[in-house]
Amino acid sequence: MIPLTLQEIIDLFEPLPEAERRENLIHYAEAASSQARKPGLIYDLEEVRKDQECSDTVGVFLYLDGEGCVQFAIELGPKIQTLTKAMTTILCRGLNGSLPDEILAVTADFVPRIVGADLVRLRSQTIYYILDRMQTAVRTLMLQSCL
Repeated sequence: MIPLTLQEIIDLFEPLPEAERRENLIHYAEAASSQARKPGLIYDLEEVRKDQECSDTVGVFLYLDGEGCVQFAIELGPKIQTLTKAMTTILCRGLNGSLPDEILAVTADFVPRIVGADLVRLRSQTIYYILDRMQTAVRTLMLQSCL
């Protein structure tokens, strides 16, 4: 099951021809910096690291709001590629406000519906990276909450 907001983004991309799809991905990539931490906000989990499958450091920050829904912020190092930046914006917008179980239930099979099969083949190693990092952060927070 895909959260409604993420489904709306998928529905926007899926019917687009390749050129328009790439243009929209660039637009989303340009908005990646707007997903950064908000000053003064305290996050329940802050995880900053550089993994082998990514070209630079990625910081994943999240907190549970008053209704138990997850709110993400993501900060990307300067070497992060355009497609990863685009997926960051898409995932933050599509998953923010979702319950932890909803986020953990998301499978990566929606990604080609957004980026197209050609880009998935070209960038297959990194294209799923941000989703994995976000889901790992949610799992970590849930484990910490149980302790």
